Amino acid sequence: MAQATTISAAALLAWRQQQLVQGGAGAELDWLLEMAGGLDWPQRQRLRLDPSRKVALSSSLEEIEQLWKQHRQTQIPLQYLVGLCPWRDLKLRVGPGVLIPRQETELLVDLALQQRPTTTPLQGLWRWADLGTGSGCLALALALAWPDSEGHAVDCSPEALAQAKTNLEAAPLQKPVMLHLGSWWEPLRAEWGQLNLVVANPPYIPEAVWQELEPVVRDHEPALALKSGADGLDALRAIVAGAKPALAPGGWLLLEHHHDQSAQVLELLEQHGLEHCQAWGDLEGRLRFAGGRRAR
Repeated sequence: MAQATTISAAALLAWRQQQLVQGGAGAELDWLLEMAGGLDWPQRQRLRLDPSRKVALSSSLEEIEQLWKQHRQTQIPLQYLVGLCPWRDLKLRVGPGVLIPRQETELLVDLALQQRPTTTPLQGLWRWADLGTGSGCLALALALAWPDSEGHAVDCSPEALAQAKTNLEAAPLQKPVMLHLGSWWEPLRAEWGQLNLVVANPPYIPEAVWQELEPVVRDHEPALALKSGADGLDALRAIVAGAKPALAPGGWLLLEHHHDQSAQVLELLEQHGLEHCQAWGDLEGRLRFAGGRRAR
């Protein structure tokens, strides 16, 4: 169990510098201080303004230092070591076998929220699905935003689905999200033709690119959630191919993809009969999201 400690700001800054001399990035160590020690950004900014003041940490420096050392020596992601990942306005539980949510994927939630009409669907219920839910981040964000909706989360990994279940059950949801084990659309067969919106952040990294990723990602995050064939499009092809019969009339499919796949994904959407196909940029303006709608 974490042991709280109190230390002067000057001593904490000296400890931080000592750790960085041994290696690692300052931003990552600061993230660890916040997640494991409870020292948020405003508190860190005040350290140098008043070096003599006392700082309360929710864990001992020894515990934090051990996690930092383990990260540097093994390249295990800090999120796995701490068991948490801040994402959007949430703190998600994560662990080995589950993809760590990325900041860019937060934009997929914003795109999804823009697609729900202000009027109630004719069938009286807004149904949505998250394909390849992983930690459940997208499903949780949508369920919180649409408390009156019917949500479904799908993953082919029992480990990932269990993690999603943990995150979803810890949230104050008005209605539970239904979890489905299986590949893409197949577990949702009973819902085909009724889904008003579907989001997916599937594996999309080409095999050769995956081989060159940093060890902290390649050697520890699940390859099942990252790479998808020689060109990275295998999962995207499967999802787009099944979209038209699964979506409700007027229903949207929104996808995240690799930064250089926009043209191919838009072509896939059009080839499989979706309309109003369009692309959206990520936080750096690179086209990383695409979507299309089934005709009404």
